[in-house]
Amino acid sequence: MFHTVHFRYRNFRATLVAGMLGLSSVLGGAAHAETVLRLAHASAPKSLINQAVQRFAAEVSEMTKGSVKVQIFPNAQLGDEGPIADGVGAGSIDIGLGGAVDAIDPRLNVLSLPFLFRDADNVHKFLDSAEGQKVQQFGQDRGYLMLGALDSGFRQFATNKPIAVPGDLAGVKIRTPPNPVILATMKQLGALAESIPFGQVYTALQSRVVAAVEPEMRDYYDSRWFEVAKNLSVSNYIWTANWWYMNKGKFAKLRPEEQAAVKKSAADTVAWYRGELSKTYAETQKKLEEKGVKVSTVNTTPFVALVAPVYTTFSREWGADLVTSVKQAASAN
Repeated sequence: MFHTVHFRYRNFRATLVAGMLGLSSVLGGAAHAETVLRLAHASAPKSLINQAVQRFAAEVSEMTKGSVKVQIFPNAQLGDEGPIADGVGAGSIDIGLGGAVDAIDPRLNVLSLPFLFRDADNVHKFLDSAEGQKVQQFGQDRGYLMLGALDSGFRQFATNKPIAVPGDLAGVKIRTPPNPVILATMKQLGALAESIPFGQVYTALQSRVVAAVEPEMRDYYDSRWFEVAKNLSVSNYIWTANWWYMNKGKFAKLRPEEQAAVKKSAADTVAWYRGELSKTYAETQKKLEEKGVKVSTVNTTPFVALVAPVYTTFSREWGADLVTSVKQAASAN
């Protein structure tokens, strides 16, 4: 009898200890639980954007000693730019990139006003200025936290003839994205804007549904639009951003040292990306010229004179103070 009771006691004690160890393991695991951040964008896997976010993911993992992992979904796997912005707002996606900003704050489009910036250096100095940092606070009241801006780049004119003066665009059907600033600008320049989905542009040019496009140079090359619109007129008429933003609530749930790692890694990535841009554009232009594309530089003075009403329109929509202060800060940098 004694042996039976003793055996049962030892068995109970072993079970209790094992249970306590298991509970300790679970609690210890919870204390050091890994956080996975889902990052989505619509650019191709080989794009400079995807290279940038891969660097970001690696640095976040290193700085947090693996407590925060970034899972990347490129190539619109989780939707195009609009759905990505909506997803980040809803919390189904943690971090997003893109130019669709209606869900975040339409006032972010202020940086796409025509001929606002001279070149990439001008853009970057503005973004780093006090006014640029103020613009990057937009969206917080809707649950978004801006991590930075990666250049989507300057937009140009491309068709089968050089665009030298505004009259060369008069009556020309030109494909644009559904961006209100671009649409308003094209109207002022006398062109007939057609909002055609990105993936249908090549066919639209080939079938003459449109005669022109206003691409960023890398998209023009990567999408082979140069095969059906053989003249690229470099005007830098509008700059657009790949805004880089995070769900504000998700960021708030990170530990302070993890928050610092995310912000530091994003800042480092922005700096790296900017350093790669000029080299990338030089290489792209060389490739285009080797393909027989005629690249010309536009005298923008007569174009600038025509787009003043665009500033008036959006001053009414976003506030004259905002448009004026952004314009003044851009010209000062």
